[in-house]
Amino acid sequence: MDKLHLLEQLRSHIQRSAEGAMAAAVEAASEARDAADPRERSADAGTAVEHASMARGQTRRRDRALAELSALEYFEPRPFDETAKVRVGALVEIEDEETGEGRTFFLAPAGAGTTLTGPDGDGLLTVVTPHSPVGRAVIGQRVGDVIDVTFGDDGREWTITWVG
Repeated sequence: MDKLHLLEQLRSHIQRSAEGAMAAAVEAASEARDAADPRERSADAGTAVEHASMARGQTRRRDRALAELSALEYFEPRPFDETAKVRVGALVEIEDEETGEGRTFFLAPAGAGTTLTGPDGDGLLTVVTPHSPVGRAVIGQRVGDVIDVTFGDDGREWTITWVG
């Protein structure tokens, strides 16, 4: 699978998120200014505060997206030998021990939870970061290793079936 294609999708997704957050922040700030007109009723003061808070939240969202883009700036995923230990840049397939259900993900330094499409629309995979429970569990493991991941009170056991 072409990792550069995946990386470009990821960068594009995060860039769109940053742009959307900035547009929402500008709109919310404008609404806050409009609602803060002292000639209007005092109830509008609460609306102004809400819009100002939304503008700050969207600005933080944009800043996080820009930080993620920065983390990807020099990231160059390399090919993996199937016997290599998992590290950032790997494509990893895991299979649930109980259900047999499989999952493929791209271990990247940023973009957690983003869904990417394989080349020519071939399958979907999720971005996992090394800071996530799954990312921490797979780092340093190899094909055939079993990992245990706990989400709250729910524990899952997966076998690594492929690394690329």
